[in-house]
Amino acid sequence: MDFSYSEEQQALRELAARLLGQRWTDAHRKAFARGGAPYDAELWAMLARAGLLSTAFSAAAGGSGLGLTELGLLLEEQGRTLAQLPLLATVVLGALPLERFGTPAQRALLPRIAAGELLMTAALEEPAGGDLQRPATAAGATAQGWALTGVKTCVPYGAQAQHLLVAARLGAGSGLLLIDRGAPGVRIEPQRSTSGEPQALITFSAVRLAPGDLVGDQRGEALAWTVARAHVALAAQQLGVVEEALRRTAAYVSERQQFGRPLGSFQAVQHRLADSYIAVEALRSAYLRAVWALDHDVPDAAAVRAAKWWAARAGHQVTHTAQHLHGGLGADVEYPIHAFFLRAKQLELSLGGATQMLAEIGAQLAGDGVPAFT
Repeated sequence: MDFSYSEEQQALRELAARLLGQRWTDAHRKAFARGGAPYDAELWAMLARAGLLSTAFSAAAGGSGLGLTELGLLLEEQGRTLAQLPLLATVVLGALPLERFGTPAQRALLPRIAAGELLMTAALEEPAGGDLQRPATAAGATAQGWALTGVKTCVPYGAQAQHLLVAARLGAGSGLLLIDRGAPGVRIEPQRSTSGEPQALITFSAVRLAPGDLVGDQRGEALAWTVARAHVALAAQQLGVVEEALRRTAAYVSERQQFGRPLGSFQAVQHRLADSYIAVEALRSAYLRAVWALDHDVPDAAAVRAAKWWAARAGHQVTHTAQHLHGGLGADVEYPIHAFFLRAKQLELSLGGATQMLAEIGAQLAGDGVPAFT
C-alpha cells in the first residue's frame, strides 16, 4: 500500500499549517494562557470559514467528503502548534459518530458544527478507569426510554460543549446517548488538566432520555467505532507534538555551545536524538497503518491499540529527552519546550496509557488473535 499523501492532502496540510502556525506562536500561546479563555474562538471561526472543521463530513452533511486521514493532518498540525481548540472533542468524539450512526434529527446538528457554532464532546472515561467499551455508567429502562446514572471524568471541553455523547451500559449491551448539557440531572464541574485543556467531571443523576437519544444501537458498535477513532486521533496529535519537540531540540543543540563545541556534536547527545527520531518514525508508521485501516473499514483493533501505545511511548520518551537536552531551560515552565512536555503527557494518558494498550493487545492475542494485514 502507498502511504504517501496526494496533492489534495498536502494542500490541506499546508492550509492547516498556515492558519495554525501564523496565529499560534510561542508568544500567542503564553498570552492566551494568561487570558484564561477555554479555547481560541477566533481561530476556531477561521477554521470553520476555511471548511476545515467539516473535512471528514460527507458532502451530504455539507463537508468535503474526505476521511480520517485528512482530518489527521489537521490534528497533526494542531499538535505541532499546541493550538488550544476543541477539534478532537467536537469533530472526532462528537460529529463523526453522529454522521455515521445518528438519526436524521441528530445529524441536523452537523451544519452548525461545521460552521463553528456548536461544540460537542464525548464522555468516555470514568473515575475507576477500566475498559472504555464496558462503562459502569448505566441507563436503566423506563416506560419512556432510559434513566442515566453515573460519573464521567476528564471529559474534554465538557463544560463548554452544548451536547454530550455519553458511553453507557444499556441492558446487556452498551452504546452512546446524546444528551443536552442543560438536561435535568446533569451536573458539570470543571477540572484542570496537565496541558491546560479544559476538562470536566460530569455526574448524571437519573437523567431521563427518550429512545431517540440513542446513537446507533445497543450492541456497542457505535461506542467501539468512536473509541477506535479517538485513539487514532490522539496518535495524530501526539505525532505533531513529538515531531516539533524533536525539531526544536535538534536546533537547540546545534546552536548551544559547550566546551567550545556545539552540544549536538557530543556522541551521547546524538544517541539520545537518534533514539527519539526512531520513536517518532515508529509512531508515524503505526499511526498510518491504523488510520488506513479505519478509513478503509478494515477491522484491525490491534493496529489501533498499537498506534495509541506508540503515542504513549513516543510522547514520554521524546519530550523527556527534549527537556533533558535543553538543560535548565527544559525545567523552566515558561520555556516553550515545557508546554510540549505537558501536552505529550496528557495525550499519553488520555483514553488509556501504554500499559492498558498492551494489556488489551495481549488479551486479543490470547483470544481471537490478530488479523493478517495485507
